[in-house]
Amino acid sequence: MRIAVVGAGAMGSVYAGLLADGGHEVTAVDVDTEHVAAIRERGLRVEGASGKRVVRIRATTDAAEVGPVGLVVVATKSMAARAAAESAVPMLDDDTTVLTIQNGLGAADEVAAAVGESRVLVGIAGGFGASLVRPGHAHHHGMEIVRLGELRGPATERTERVAEAWRRAGFTVEILDDVRRLLWEKLICNACYAGIGGLLELTLGEVLADPYAWSVALRCAQEALDVGRSRGVHLDIPDCEAYVRDYGLAIPDARPSLLLDLLAGKPTEVEWINGSVVREGARAGIPTPANETVTALVLAKQGR
Repeated sequence: MRIAVVGAGAMGSVYAGLLADGGHEVTAVDVDTEHVAAIRERGLRVEGASGKRVVRIRATTDAAEVGPVGLVVVATKSMAARAAAESAVPMLDDDTTVLTIQNGLGAADEVAAAVGESRVLVGIAGGFGASLVRPGHAHHHGMEIVRLGELRGPATERTERVAEAWRRAGFTVEILDDVRRLLWEKLICNACYAGIGGLLELTLGEVLADPYAWSVALRCAQEALDVGRSRGVHLDIPDCEAYVRDYGLAIPDARPSLLLDLLAGKPTEVEWINGSVVREGARAGIPTPANETVTALVLAKQGR
């Protein structure tokens, strides 16, 4: 399959490297000129839970150079997803599928507005803990699962075809018919660790180990679970604490991507993660004080 990964940051580089190593023809598209230049010169280095590899792939800052592909993977942060999807339009033909994989809520609708709902699949990646070590070099602490679903309606033959392409590259892939469930299951974990990890500059394991940090993180997770259920999402999570604890224990050394963005002086996804719990809670009439406070404090820290 010809695949373009738009947004070849930490997670995007892991996707691109493993998909290419699995035999697909992959192009990385990214706005970071230094990262693109490093991939062109030395190949893309991916190491961590999947092993070590250096793969030779095409890399560019201009999607118009790529030509039509069978699959576009939008792997940017949530706030950049729509612009990334718009930039990918030159790579689309009648049969191109667009798979968008972000944290939080709302990005998939932004992508659909840019490329059309009928093209869009939604992905949720769990348990990777990826980071960029340097330009052209990505690392990931885990490789738990990638879940896929159609933006609207149950899974189709297309969903299975894309899933099989990822399985061929070594990913564990699960297909679900209810994409809202996919998004909320990941949001609960992100709301738990992202904001508090970013504020206190802690790994997931350090959040778990600190009773004060954990008390706030767990409140954020429980609020997300309560709000999701109130919004009609079927969430089969009988014990919220056990659910988010297991998530953190799988990749204890990983730092939340929100923390990495703060350390790099970049905008964060907090308004798409903890902030989305606040917005959805307001619609449902459910107070979300922990997520509201964490969101405000991250924005204050980001502003400095």
